[in-house]
Amino acid sequence: MRAEILAIGTELTTGQTVDTNSPWLSQRLAEVGIPTGYHTIVPDELTDIVEALHIAAGRASLILISGGLGPTQDDLTREALAQAAQVSLVEDPAALEHIRTFFSSRGRPMPERNRQQALRPENAELLPNPIGTAPGLFLHLSQALVFALPGVPRELQLMFQEQVRPRLLKHVGSAGVILYRKINTFGLGESAVEEKIADLTARGRNPEVGITVSDAVVSLRIIARYPTLAEAQAQVSATESLIRQRLGEIVFGVEDEELEDIVVRLAQERKATLAAAESITGGLVAHRICRVPGASQYFRGGIVAYTEEIKHQELGIPWEMLRELGAVSAPVAQAMAEAVRRRFAADLAVATTGFAGPTGGTPQEPIGTAYVALASQQGTEVVRHVWSGERTEIMSRTAKLALNLLRLHLLRRPTS
Repeated sequence: MRAEILAIGTELTTGQTVDTNSPWLSQRLAEVGIPTGYHTIVPDELTDIVEALHIAAGRASLILISGGLGPTQDDLTREALAQAAQVSLVEDPAALEHIRTFFSSRGRPMPERNRQQALRPENAELLPNPIGTAPGLFLHLSQALVFALPGVPRELQLMFQEQVRPRLLKHVGSAGVILYRKINTFGLGESAVEEKIADLTARGRNPEVGITVSDAVVSLRIIARYPTLAEAQAQVSATESLIRQRLGEIVFGVEDEELEDIVVRLAQERKATLAAAESITGGLVAHRICRVPGASQYFRGGIVAYTEEIKHQELGIPWEMLRELGAVSAPVAQAMAEAVRRRFAADLAVATTGFAGPTGGTPQEPIGTAYVALASQQGTEVVRHVWSGERTEIMSRTAKLALNLLRLHLLRRPTS
């Protein structure tokens, strides 16, 4: 069995609202071993919805629909399903009574427009909605099972668990388990990572491993399909172990973990205090650290020294160094890190300087050049990197480079 998910709503096709229901539904289907082949977004146009239903029924054996079950004129899912199935719409007395009760229990009369929510294709079963006025629908379209649910996430999620999941298990039984795991890395490019795990990414392997890149973070997604959860977990764990063995310290976290999450956790374990002096990143390093709960125990503070004048006044960088070497240089980055470490009496301090563009840069130090320094009791390390991308991308990636330097140093630091 393979599923297709239709998300109905012009607000989705115009980009005014982001579809979060489809990813959630795909994850729940994977838990019962049903893969999702397509996510389709359709505007509130009757002919488009009917066409999408016919296409989905031709390539999927399960169709889940979110949205279009409200009381307004542009809520067309019921009518589209009836047209696609070539049946009439009928009013369901029990559904109408539920809607009336919903409003009367809140001291309000039922608006006449809500009456349309009691309509269903005559071959459809209504799915109760205990927290809203829009019941769901269950029917067959050609050879496909079709479930239509409200677009309100809270209602959709409850109804899936209470109404859809049990029916799926009844109709298809246990199709096995699909288990996902995401491993996040920083420090190598996509092709370099792929070279180290090429055999794990081979087509036809189970678990399969895919590679994605987002803002300098290379993520590996493990997908395991097995008859039982225990088998899937064992195979995912084995593949994750192989990945960690081959990639080593560039692996920093799993799932939605960010570099700053790991930095704060390690600082807590090592009882290490942190500080930052930022130029090119404009406070992004401090911002990312401070967004992690508990960071205030370990992050002592930061300085955004954006101009040469502030670098001199607040960090004591000598004018001679700034004039002779330029603010974008390894010695200046080193001096910034050491100065902010002293000023805040921190165990570790990072500093960033560089050219984010679109102006600035030199033939020797082009736009995208960044210097990141880390100062500790053992000395100061300076890293140079030349990024491609737009201004905000260069700033963000440089902040991640600084966080990664902190992470690596903390990893090698003994626990207290």
